[in-house]
Amino acid sequence: MYEIRKNVMDQDQALIVGIFSENKLNQTIFDELDEKFNGLLAEYIKAGDISTNYKEISKVMSFGNIPAKQIYFLGFGQAGKLDRNRFRRAYGALFKQLQKDGVTRPAVSLMNVESVIPAEECAEVMAEALTTATYTLKHFKTDNRKNAEKIESVALICSEEANRVLSAAEKGRAIGEGINSARHLVHLPANMLTPSEMAEYAKTIAADYGMEIEVIDKSQMENMGMGALLAVNQGSAEPPKVIVLKYQGLPEWSNVTAFVGKGITYDTGGYSIKSKTGMPGMKGDMGGAAAVLGAMETIGRLKPKQNVLAVIPSSDNMISGSAFKPDDVITSLSGKTIEVLNTDAEGRLALADGITLAKQRKASRLIDVATLTGGVVTALGSWMTGAMTNHEEFFKELQKMGEFMGEPIWQLPYNDDYKAQVRKSNIADLNNSPTRKAHPIMGGAFIGEFAGETPWIHLDIAGTSEADSPHDLGPKGPTGVMAKTLAAYILK
Repeated sequence: MYEIRKNVMDQDQALIVGIFSENKLNQTIFDELDEKFNGLLAEYIKAGDISTNYKEISKVMSFGNIPAKQIYFLGFGQAGKLDRNRFRRAYGALFKQLQKDGVTRPAVSLMNVESVIPAEECAEVMAEALTTATYTLKHFKTDNRKNAEKIESVALICSEEANRVLSAAEKGRAIGEGINSARHLVHLPANMLTPSEMAEYAKTIAADYGMEIEVIDKSQMENMGMGALLAVNQGSAEPPKVIVLKYQGLPEWSNVTAFVGKGITYDTGGYSIKSKTGMPGMKGDMGGAAAVLGAMETIGRLKPKQNVLAVIPSSDNMISGSAFKPDDVITSLSGKTIEVLNTDAEGRLALADGITLAKQRKASRLIDVATLTGGVVTALGSWMTGAMTNHEEFFKELQKMGEFMGEPIWQLPYNDDYKAQVRKSNIADLNNSPTRKAHPIMGGAFIGEFAGETPWIHLDIAGTSEADSPHDLGPKGPTGVMAKTLAAYILK
């Protein structure tokens, strides 16, 4: 997929050159190219025909002046404003344009960018952008429309040591593939992605990357006392599954980071039923599980020296004569009893048992990921993932990694006032939906009761898991959010 070259004049379909508004940062490569064009490139920039503005793309035909058929100039604007996130978005926009133009074998010059962002980092971020920006979601139409040409190979032109740069590019590709896997899972209809099918998908990850896997079935859950997840499943014809993936990168099973992903493959709301406009799209209520599986795929590809446990409690939430109801009292795996006030607050019930299981499997720290509440969408929109924690230092590490990877996280408050609300019940230890006030916090506070003293972060991705329109780094629809942040936290 990737190769290293030292010469911008080698034969390729297209040459990609990033340019800054500061002329001195363009000089090295422009001297060489401009000479071949008899000074015309500098004139094009002066005339504005080649733009240095951020994310603007200018295409120049070579007319035989260089072996490549055309040069794409990618504007980066001012060098001082270019960070890895702006760099990622710019290359995402570029690769979308190359795909549209049918360019399958570009050469990308990193030489004039290396002074701003190191070549290895450029290669990693660029490869991630290529993998995600050109991804297309599967469709089930019967026509035979031809998909856009795929970019088959990329030559990286840089002055750094080839093996390090190639390794960085493969890391970026692995991160991108994990994101795309998460997108694929969220995109699948619920009749195609049942809990059983999700378990089969997880088995392929385990087989491909040498992980241990355990799939806990309904009878085992009953014997274990996993009453919260079983309550969610009561109305369903599809059996529940708990998927447990174990990646061991250290000699001893200690210092374990556990990812717990909400795996509700379809959510009707149960007897607290959603509206006719609120139900479409609920196939994506397993976005947390998808993020966890995408992260595990990336971890499997890159094999860090860390221990990671993935736990995915999975079911759909349906209505039938046997479905659970408001006013029911259920007993969770932890032994805590729960008064059900809202059957549409089912994700936190599934996560309660998932977190308890992760603790039983020696988790040292917990990160749960869930499309949990509409309230977080109201609070933060589609631009920030909401978070809660019982351990500030742990959270700051993850938040910093999210910012670094272009997935910002905003911390919501979590204190005794909020904890007291989920403990209000006359007949049980907890209630699953005390009030509509502070809705996303109530959901997180409920889950926190099961984390206890174990360092814990809750990530509510209800707003960030879907894109309303195509964007620089992918299509409209599932974003695969948090797959790369989780993986990057382990890889750090």
